[in-house]
Amino acid sequence: MANLIKVSALTLLVALSTQGAFAAQDNDDFVEDASAKGVAEVEAGKLAQEKGSAADVKSFAEMMVKDHTAANAKLKSIADAKKLDVSDSAMLMDKAKSMILELRSAKSFDQAYANNQVKAHEATIALFEKEASQGKDADLKAFAAETLPKLKTHLQHAQALAKAHGGDAAN
Repeated sequence: MANLIKVSALTLLVALSTQGAFAAQDNDDFVEDASAKGVAEVEAGKLAQEKGSAADVKSFAEMMVKDHTAANAKLKSIADAKKLDVSDSAMLMDKAKSMILELRSAKSFDQAYANNQVKAHEATIALFEKEASQGKDADLKAFAAETLPKLKTHLQHAQALAKAHGGDAAN
């Protein structure tokens, strides 16, 4: 039961982090959305390292924790200098607790994680592409443009994982 709650929380975090990718962005919105997605990636990666069973999933999750922790720190530094708020895990958990979403059925945690990573990275890439091309703040635009190649690499890895584990998000 505790595992179901954790998987449910993970699914809610990823779902919440993918919302609003196409909404009009200002500096506050981008920082909040990008940091929420980053926190969700780190938390999902930690859970996948603990609950995943396949070596490739655990390796990918380790990369997500490392890369997104670094990106989150860089974004926080930019946001702090501009007096903008970043999302944190407490804020995300409060949102997750207030929403009820159905879990998709999946054959395994590995499959569910891989599918969610594809969808989460697609949404994050859309958010960062929009900021890189239309953002109003030079530092945030530069951060988005600099982060995009790594996000696209993550998406390719996630698609390969989804394909390897029978996921339906392996485009």
